[in-house]
Amino acid sequence: MPLQQKQQSDRRPPAQQRPKDEHDPKLIDLARVSRVTKGGRHFSFRAVVVAGDQKGKVGVGVAKGKDVAQAMEKATSQAKKNFITVPLFEETIPHEVEAKSGSSVVLLKPQQKGRGLVAGGPVRIIAEKAGIKNISAKFISRTHNKLNNAMAVIEALRKLRARKPRQVSEKKEEDQTI
Repeated sequence: MPLQQKQQSDRRPPAQQRPKDEHDPKLIDLARVSRVTKGGRHFSFRAVVVAGDQKGKVGVGVAKGKDVAQAMEKATSQAKKNFITVPLFEETIPHEVEAKSGSSVVLLKPQQKGRGLVAGGPVRIIAEKAGIKNISAKFISRTHNKLNNAMAVIEALRKLRARKPRQVSEKKEEDQTI
């Protein structure tokens, strides 16, 4: 009997019971790349991963590895190192912003509450990981390179400045009570 109990305790818990990673990574792009040498082609994998805490912190990581798992693991750790803080204002961004990375140009606009994520591709994934619930985005350039698009979105979020909350002056409060 004790042997059976020990075998059961050595089992890994089901996926639902495992503790979830705080910065749950999401794969944006996976590419097989090659390097040609006189000995032939050497293949590796390049992974682009987004990690975020859905509370205003998000990062993008790019890494290569001999296999897919190694590339994803390296890219995830890179994403966690490259975290930026995104200023949120009522579940959206505080103001309109445009940014460029490589040949990719992106325009991000704040949206009213309840509008949702009106964006696709890397913008949607990065916005979800950052905790932005209402945003509109448009790629102005004609590139479909997911890495450049993701870097342009991160650059745009880096340019954001926090909006100061409105302060009601004392005079207006007194006028309203009279």
